[in-house]
Amino acid sequence: MPAAPRYDAIDALRGAALVWMTAFHLGFDLNYFGYWQQDYYRDPFWTTQRTCILSLFLFCAGLGQSVALHQGQTAARFWRRWAQIAGCALLVTLGSALMYPRSFIFFGVLHGIAVMLVLVRLTAHWGPWLWLAGACAIGLAHGAALLLEGSAAAAMFNGPALSWLGLVTLKPVTEDYVPILPWLGVMWWGMAAGQWLLRASPAWLGRNWKSPPARGLSALGRWSLSWYMVHQPLMIGVLLLIGWMRR
Repeated sequence: MPAAPRYDAIDALRGAALVWMTAFHLGFDLNYFGYWQQDYYRDPFWTTQRTCILSLFLFCAGLGQSVALHQGQTAARFWRRWAQIAGCALLVTLGSALMYPRSFIFFGVLHGIAVMLVLVRLTAHWGPWLWLAGACAIGLAHGAALLLEGSAAAAMFNGPALSWLGLVTLKPVTEDYVPILPWLGVMWWGMAAGQWLLRASPAWLGRNWKSPPARGLSALGRWSLSWYMVHQPLMIGVLLLIGWMRR
């Protein structure tokens, strides 16, 4: 069976998110090793960028799922890709535990994507109702933070057993935290947008990109998981080498 065609527009959008993420992480690493002092945890300039990068990633994940279902992706192929993401999530947890033992990543972006992909696939038949579902998911997360503040239930949802849901009043101490709520809402919007584009403007999704920058982003977007896994070890390795040479 011939491979299903790629959609350059989605790949390029995903590639742009990867470039943005790489630049963000480079700055984070420079701060960590003391080359460039910034407050990546509280400065709105950096926290807003993190939110935008993550939103773009999850929106693209929803878009990709809409295309996969449209092209008849089999359950076996879905679960094979899911296993790759889940396995990489476990590697992120192990690697972060070595580097940040007090704030290791227990439910970061790959952990969240692994769970949300299953939920999005199961609800893809909701169609246009996914727009409303996404808004409810985002609203529920923010509303819960207000309603649970100071209540007995807050401690339960803030605890390690349930914090992955996102109904927290206090963010856990971790280097990356991508709970189901509100982020499932963004992926639902991506799925809804993809379903709409496949009906209303499939030619736009399938257009061939001519400019070298756009084609480069598309090529990078096809290898998003690989790049996500290698870019940080590479940059950290280079910075460690620079520090060793300076000494």
